[in-house]
Amino acid sequence: MAFVRWIVVAVVFVALLYLSLQNSERTTLRFFHVAQWDAPLVVIVFIAFACGVAAGLLAGAIRAARLKRQVHRLRREQHGAERTAASAATSDGALPATRAGYPHADRVIDGL
Repeated sequence: MAFVRWIVVAVVFVALLYLSLQNSERTTLRFFHVAQWDAPLVVIVFIAFACGVAAGLLAGAIRAARLKRQVHRLRREQHGAERTAASAATSDGALPATRAGYPHADRVIDGL
């Protein structure tokens, strides 16, 4: 499988190299009639591609951070609910070993 991946990567690389060599003529990029920049077309296309990749990574990082905050908030809420349930179980006189979550073998039954 790794061999096939390397073949695909090599073919894509050669195709992009050939494409860049075919588009090496100089072109002018104008910024709203304020400034202009002369560069090979392949450089301009590469910079546009890199800006798109950076924007996509930034959007993904923002979404991941938002989801991480949401998971943290939900875990805090769950931990608070577990504390409330644990305090309610111990407040009615139940022994900690008789609460749910402990195996039956660990429970104290009739003082034995």
